Order: sequence, then C-alpha cells, then structure tokens
Amino acid sequence: MRDFAKELPEHTTKFIGENDLFLEVFYGVGSSTRSARPPLLFVHGAFTGSWMWSKYIPHFISAGWTAYCLNLRGHYKSRSVDLTKVEFEDYLDDIRQAIAEIVEEYAVPPVVIGFSMGGILSQKLAESFGIAGLVLIDSSICRQVHDEVPYDGLASIIPGLVVPAPARDEQSSADETREDIEFQRKYLSMESAKAFAAFSFHFGMEGISVEGAKITCPSLVISAVNDTADDRRGRATARHIGGEYLGLQGTTHTGLLVGQRYCEAVSHMMIWLGRFEE
Repeated sequence: MRDFAKELPEHTTKFIGENDLFLEVFYGVGSSTRSARPPLLFVHGAFTGSWMWSKYIPHFISAGWTAYCLNLRGHYKSRSVDLTKVEFEDYLDDIRQAIAEIVEEYAVPPVVIGFSMGGILSQKLAESFGIAGLVLIDSSICRQVHDEVPYDGLASIIPGLVVPAPARDEQSSADETREDIEFQRKYLSMESAKAFAAFSFHFGMEGISVEGAKITCPSLVISAVNDTADDRRGRATARHIGGEYLGLQGTTHTGLLVGQRYCEAVSHMMIWLGRFEE
C-alpha cells in the first residue's frame, strides 16, 4: 500500500496549546513571512487528520504557498483525549489556537481551507473571526442550507459515546482506487459523538446555524456532485456565504482529497487563490 503521508517533503512540526495539537508546517518554495500572500490553514474532517491532505500539500508548496495542517484534539498525532467529552466548540477553539500561532509568525490571518466537518467548523469560525479567505471542500452543510435542500432517509438514533470510523469498501468508489482507499483505512479513527451530532442531521439534530451575512472574506465552495440534490446544496452553501461555486460531477466526498481527480479541485483553488497575489 502506498502511504502518501510518508512521501511528503521534510517540514516543521510542533505541538501547540494545552491539548498538544499536532501542527505540520510546510514552507512554500521561495516564501517568507514578509510575503504578500497569506498562509494557508488546512482543517481536516471527522475521523481523519492532516494526513488527508497528503496529495494536496506538494502542489501548494511548489507554487510558493506556506501550508499549515492542523490536527484537532485527539486526532492523528495530537495528544489523545477523552473523545466522549469533546464538543463542537472545542474543535473551534483548536482552530483559533492554530490561527493565533500563524498570526504570531506571519502577522496576518490565513486562508482557511476546510473539508467536511472541517468545513462547517470553518464557516462557524468565519462568522466572528477575521480570516483572509475561506475554501470549503465538500463541507458539511449548515442548518440554513439543510432547510432549503434537506437530506432524505436519515438515521434518527443518536450514536453512543463515540462514532466508529466509517467502513471502506474498495469497490464502492467512483474516483478512488483500491490504493487510495487502503491509505485512508490505515489512518481512519473514531470521532466524538457530541461534536459529530452537533453538525450532522443524521440523528434528528438541528445542525449548526451559520449567519452567512457575517462571513465577509472571499470564499469558494467546491462540492462532489452525483445528483441534483448535491449540486443544489453546494450552490445553496455558496449563496449563503456569498462565495463562488464549483461542482465536480462524478466525484466522491473523500475522492476530492485523495481520489484520482483531486487535481481538478487543486487547480481551481490555485486559480482562485490568485486574488491574494494581486
């Protein structure tokens, strides 16, 4: 099995905050703390960690972008914590801690790039926290978007104290190879049920409310699209936060990060990020 995380170039690692959050720092080629470009902060989704960005990172650092990859408390190499007690707000605090670390070094806030759970966390953060920009990659949706384009047939039973890692079938993905799926299965871990239930509509919960009008930074929404509802939710999310939209037909949720077509998302992000170089 090819382990993409072990193929990443040499980089800086540190543990920050009282929860020893594992932060990976990849300095862009030719970049400096005086660069006009803001740094990038990558926020992973549920069950995962910074390893999920392994295919993305080489592209951005080669193009001169400095990338910070955060691991939320209890994830990947961050210190183990009691996930039965972790809540959605705790993860927000983790992102704020990472941004404080970045601002201390760069004196400017980052562009925050959030995937799945990391996307809804980043939206909520952007309501009240000044960031340079916001990129959502197949983000979990907010309450307002769900009201407009609700999910059908969701489970109504709240899980136990933790949510087990999702099972992966090598034959079930349209855009991921067996190797891509095995890579994820190596690292996937359990998730906090409290945090997961807060933003997930699968358990009869109301979801996280996001006041889109308060998000004033430039934003981009990228969605995996396999049916009309997927596209409508992605477009609704972009409208809600006043952002641009890209729907990638025939891609999957995790495939956007580690699948065979991940470069389509990366290429569009690179073009969108060009606004910060002007």
